[in-house]
Amino acid sequence: MLDKPASALRLRERLLDSERLMEETGCYDGITELTLRNQDPLKFETLHTKLRAYCVSAREMARRISASPGVREVGEMVVAIYTPEGDAIALSNGIMVHVHTMSRFIKWMIKNNYEENPRIREGDIFANNDAFIGTVQVPDVMDVVPIFHEGTLVGWAGAVCHELEAGGITPGGDVCLAQERFTEGLFVCAEKIGENDEIRRDYVIRCERNLRMPIYWVLDEKAKVASCIDMRESVKQLISEIGLDYWMKVSKEFIEEGRRAQLARTRQLTVPGIYRGHTFYGHVTAGKPGFQLLGDPDWLYNIPIEMEITTDGKITMDFEGTQPWGYHSMNCTPAGMDGGMFVTLTQHMNFEGLVNDGAWMATELKLPHGTWTNPDNEMVATATSWALLLPAYGVFQRLLSRSFLARGFVEEAFVGQVNSPMIEMGGESQYGTPFGMAHFECAAAGSGALAIKDGLDTAYVGWNPESDMGNIEVWEQSMPMVYIGRSIVPNSGGAGKYRGGCSFISTWLINKTSHLRLHTSEHSSRVFDNVGMCGGYPAPTCQKHRAVRNSNIHELAARGEPLAHSPGIDPHVSDYEKNIGGDHVVVEGPYITSPHKSGDIFSHSYNGGGGYGDVLERDPIKTAWDVENGFLTREAADQVFGIVLKDDEDGYPIADIDATVERRAAMRKQRLAKAIPVADWIAAERGRVEKADFAPEVKKMYASAIKLSSRFTKDFSDFWNVDARSIFMPGAKP
Repeated sequence: MLDKPASALRLRERLLDSERLMEETGCYDGITELTLRNQDPLKFETLHTKLRAYCVSAREMARRISASPGVREVGEMVVAIYTPEGDAIALSNGIMVHVHTMSRFIKWMIKNNYEENPRIREGDIFANNDAFIGTVQVPDVMDVVPIFHEGTLVGWAGAVCHELEAGGITPGGDVCLAQERFTEGLFVCAEKIGENDEIRRDYVIRCERNLRMPIYWVLDEKAKVASCIDMRESVKQLISEIGLDYWMKVSKEFIEEGRRAQLARTRQLTVPGIYRGHTFYGHVTAGKPGFQLLGDPDWLYNIPIEMEITTDGKITMDFEGTQPWGYHSMNCTPAGMDGGMFVTLTQHMNFEGLVNDGAWMATELKLPHGTWTNPDNEMVATATSWALLLPAYGVFQRLLSRSFLARGFVEEAFVGQVNSPMIEMGGESQYGTPFGMAHFECAAAGSGALAIKDGLDTAYVGWNPESDMGNIEVWEQSMPMVYIGRSIVPNSGGAGKYRGGCSFISTWLINKTSHLRLHTSEHSSRVFDNVGMCGGYPAPTCQKHRAVRNSNIHELAARGEPLAHSPGIDPHVSDYEKNIGGDHVVVEGPYITSPHKSGDIFSHSYNGGGGYGDVLERDPIKTAWDVENGFLTREAADQVFGIVLKDDEDGYPIADIDATVERRAAMRKQRLAKAIPVADWIAAERGRVEKADFAPEVKKMYASAIKLSSRFTKDFSDFWNVDARSIFMPGAKP
C-alpha cells in the first residue's frame, strides 16, 4: 500500500507514511535533499515570503472583523497554512503558541478517520478547543478549512482567536475555579461546524445558549473563517501559477528547511551540553470560596528542567521530577507544552519569520506521564495552564541564555518571561445585560532584563510577542468599570546591573451595575517564579488585591476633594485608606469574593521581570532617571543599588557619584562580612533536609515529586546524601 504515489494514498495513510519516513531518515517526509531550493533559491524564498504575506494579510483583515477587543486591541490571533498531513508551512505574527497546537488538531482528525466520517470536503469548517486534541486552554478556539485544488486536498488554512468568555463556572476565558473538565465551559471537540463556507446555524445557537457574551465568540468565528478562506484562495491561485506538483514538493521542502535552519541556528548560538534550571509556583487558596481543598489549602509546585543540546543542534527539554496533575485549573497537556516551546523558539531563535513546524521537529519534549505536563486523565482542567507554563518556559529562556553567553552571544541573553495575572469578570453589564469577559491588558507586563540593557516596562508577555495593553476607552465599553488610575508599580522589576521591566497597576470604579463578579487567576504567591540571572534579583510576585466596598468616592468627587488613583508607595497604609472612606479589603493571591456593585473600587497589578548582573554595577545616572520617572523609589536606589541621590536646583534627583562610590565600597565590605563558604552553607542546609525542617507546602511538594519520579528521588538523595523517601514519605514501601 505504501508503494503508491503519495497523492493516491488516503489521508491517514499519508500521515503515517510521512511519520515513518521521518523516523527512518531523520528528515521531514524523507526529504534528504532540498532539490527545489538548490535548483532556484530565489524562487524558493520568494514563494515562502508570499505564503507568509498571505498569513499576515489574512490576520490583519480578520482582526478588523472581530468583535473582541482581545483580538482587535491586543492581537490575540494567529493564522497559518498547513500541508495535507497537518504540518505548518508558514504562519503570521500574533499568538504563535498555537501554530503547532493547530497542527495537532488537524492530525487528530486525520488519525480518527474524519476523511470517512464526517468527511472532509471543500467548503467544510472544523473547530476545536479541547486541549487533549490540540490547543492550550478552552478559550483558545481554532478553526481550520481544507484547501482543495481540482479535487485534491493540497493543504489546510487555520486560525486561532483567544476568546474573552468561555461559559465556565466563573465568568471570563481563563476559568480560575475550574477543577475538572466539566466546569471549564463550552467544549468544541474537533467538530465540523460549517459547510459550503458557512457556519452552521445550530452551532451558533449552541454558542448563544452556552456563553454569557456570545457576540465575541460568534463574530470571532466569522473573522477566523474569513481569514481561512482568504488564505485558501491565495494558495489556490499560487498553485495555478506554479503547478500542483511543484506545490506539493516545495511546501514540504519549506518544513525540512525549517528543521535544518533550527539545528543550524542552535549550533551557531549555543554550546552543546546539559543545562539544569529550576523554578517554583505558589498558589494561595486558604479561605477562598469555591476551591476544592485536598490536603493543604496552599499549593506549591516545583518545576525542574533539564535541557540537553546535542552537537547536531537538537534541543531536548526534560521535565522529570515535576509534580502530578491536580484538581485545579493549572494543568497542561502535551499540546500546550508544545505551544510553549514553539512560542519561545519564535521569539529567541527564529525571529526572522521563517519559522514553521520544522523548527519544532528539531526539538523534543520529555513530559512524564501523570504530571501536570502530561496528565494521565483527560478529565482534568487546563483552563489556566499558563500559570505553570510561563514559569516553566521562563526557565527555558534562561537556560538558552546561559548557552548564548557560553558561546559569546551576550546580546542574545534574556532573563525570561514572567507570569501574567488576569482579571475575569461577569454579571450585569452597564447596559443591563448579562456579560462575561477576560481583561487582556495583562498582555503588557514587564519582561526580564537582558544582558546588555533593562527589560521592557509594561510591554511584554511570553504568550504574545506583540504585547499591547489596549485602549482604556475600549475596555470601558466592554465592562461596567471606569478607570480612575493606571500607573507604573515602582520596584516591580528585579534589581540588577540591568533591572527587569516594571509592571503597572490599574484601579477601577465599578459603575452602573448591581452585580459584578470579579475573579483573578495565574499569579504566584510567596515564592519567586521569575528569578534573575548572573547575580540579578527576582522580581516580586506576591499579588495583593485591594478593594473598597461601599466607598464614598462620589461624595468626595462632588465636593472636589482629592481622590486616590493607586495604592501609593507606602507599604503600610495605602492611598485608598488615606483618602477614601468605606470598607477596605486586602486579599493575597487569587481574588474571589462576593459580587461588587456600583461605587466599589478595585485594583489589580501585574508582574515585572527578573534582573541581570550585580546590583552594585548599575549605572547611577540611569537609576536617577528611573527614580524621577517612577520606576524605582529613592529607598531602593540607596538600599538595593547603593546609589546616593541628591536633588538639583529644580528638585529633580541626580546621582552623587562620589558618595555612591563610597556607599558601594561599604556595601561590598558588608557582603564579605556576611559571606560563608558554600560547603558550610550546604552542610547547614543538609541538616534541615535530614529533619524535613520545611513549611508544610514544601514537604508536600517534595513528597509528591518523590512519589512520582524515581530519578528525581535519586538525584535529590545523591545531592544531599540522604534517603529522600524515608524523609518525605516515612512508612512508604520502597
